[in-house]
Amino acid sequence: MNIATLPAAEGADTFCEGALLLPVHGVRGGEAYAVQDWVAEEVPVALEFNGISHAVMLATPLDLEDFALGFSLSEGILDAAHELYSVDIAPSDLGITVRLQVSSAAFARLKQRRRTIAGRTGCGLCGTESLAHVSRELPVLGDAVALERQAIARAMSQLQSMQTLQQATGAVHAAAWCSAVGEVMWLREDVGRHNALDKLIGALASNDVDALTGFIAVTSRASFEMVQKTAMAGVPLLAAVSAPTSFAVATAERARLTLVGFARKDDLAVYSHPGRVTTAGQEFTSAGRRAH
Repeated sequence: MNIATLPAAEGADTFCEGALLLPVHGVRGGEAYAVQDWVAEEVPVALEFNGISHAVMLATPLDLEDFALGFSLSEGILDAAHELYSVDIAPSDLGITVRLQVSSAAFARLKQRRRTIAGRTGCGLCGTESLAHVSRELPVLGDAVALERQAIARAMSQLQSMQTLQQATGAVHAAAWCSAVGEVMWLREDVGRHNALDKLIGALASNDVDALTGFIAVTSRASFEMVQKTAMAGVPLLAAVSAPTSFAVATAERARLTLVGFARKDDLAVYSHPGRVTTAGQEFTSAGRRAH
C-alpha cells in the first residue's frame, strides 16, 4: 500500500501551546498516511512546599501557577490564597519542579497531615495514609441562585467549542467556571481531569472570583475528588458531561452541593440538591431508568 506523505495535519501549521508537533502514521478510509500532528504534552510536575517535596503528578505544563494555588486550596493545604507567598517554576530534563513558599501555618498543617504522594495518574487517592484523609471535613455550601436548565446546556456547549488544546490533540480534559446564565468565564485544560479543575480553582482564587455566583462545568465523569475540590472552592454546582459515582453523590449531599451528570445538549441528570436547578416551570417527575 502506498503511503501518502502530507506536510501536516489540518491545523498543524498553527502553534499550539501545550502540545508537541510529532510524526504520526496511520490509516484512514483504507489509505495509509504519514503526517505531522499535535500531541498533548504530559510531563512530571513536582510540587515542593517550603523546600519539602509533597506530590508528583503528570500534567500539561500550562497554567502551573494556577495549578499550584488550586491544588493547595482544594487539598486543604492553604486556607486562603494569601497564604501562598510565591511560586517558582524550575524546568529540568526530568520534568518541572514547582516550588511554593507558604505561610508557617499552612506548612504546619501540611506536616501534620503527613501526606506524601509519590505519584498520581487519576485515581486521586494514591499515597493517602488513612481513611480519615479521604472523607475530610468539607465546607457546607450556602444558598445560591437557582440555575435554569438552559444555562447548564449553554455552558456545556461553550465549553466544548472553547477547548483549543482538545481540538488540536483530542487528549485533554477541561474545567470551566460559568456565570449563572451559562457563560463560560474561566477555562483551564489538562491531560488530567483533576489537574484541569485545580488549575481552574487557582485561577478563580487569584482573580477574587465570587465562586458562589456561578457553577463549574467539566468534560469528565464526576468522581468523588471532583466533587470534593468543587466544594472546597465554594462552588455550589458541578455539571459533568458524564456520570457520577456513588461516593461522589454522597459527598455532594454532605456538602450541600448540586451534582449534575450527563449534561449533554438539553439533557441532564441531577443527583443531589435538585432545588438549585429549574426547568422552565416543569417539575421533576418519576420516569423509567435513564439510558446511559
